[in-house]
Amino acid sequence: MSTALIVGVGDGLSASLARKLAARGMKLVLAARKVDKLEALAAETNGVTVSCDAANGEDVEALFGRTDEMGGDLEVVIYNPSSRVRGPFVDVDPGEVQKALQVTAFGAFLVAQQGARRMLPRGKGTILFTGASAGVKGYPQSASFAMGKFALRGLAQSMARELHPKGIHVGHVVIDGAIRNPGRTEPADKPHSMLDPDAIAETYMQLIDQDRSAWSWEVEVRPWVETF
Repeated sequence: MSTALIVGVGDGLSASLARKLAARGMKLVLAARKVDKLEALAAETNGVTVSCDAANGEDVEALFGRTDEMGGDLEVVIYNPSSRVRGPFVDVDPGEVQKALQVTAFGAFLVAQQGARRMLPRGKGTILFTGASAGVKGYPQSASFAMGKFALRGLAQSMARELHPKGIHVGHVVIDGAIRNPGRTEPADKPHSMLDPDAIAETYMQLIDQDRSAWSWEVEVRPWVETF
């Protein structure tokens, strides 16, 4: 039985991903800083929860050690975490910006490196990153998020060019818009303006299923009413 690892699990997109991967019979490892909130999802998907600060190298090594203990081949790794500091550029705290970059970009590097090391000997596997429109266009008062997401996109592109010829599919999903979550729905004056997490998750599954003769390294998803 193959294994899928999702890092940065919550009750939105990552929960949808967990359900779809579990429906395929994959063993799941669900990682988050606080795992208490994942009890119901873990029970539903028969997943194993692991507490992990993705920006901490020791935590990431321990996470993959736990994943190895489950046995089976690591087929899928999905990285979701991100962090941001809002505010005027001249006022944002440098220390908080550094923390945000460590979560959004450096953590992605740590997780992807560990995943690739396990996939390369078999010449098979998929590593997917959750990006944002901030990774292709920087918004005002959001410098840290733009920096982190641009770095994430660059990481994905570099990895794809290096690892695709070695059988590892690397994908970056640009989510251009707000995601509908439990307790968070479209305002009355903007119907249909949010992305459905199940629909986004289906796009991830399509990337996982892509034939290697037509691999995509990046896809964009946005509501049909979203301007761009």
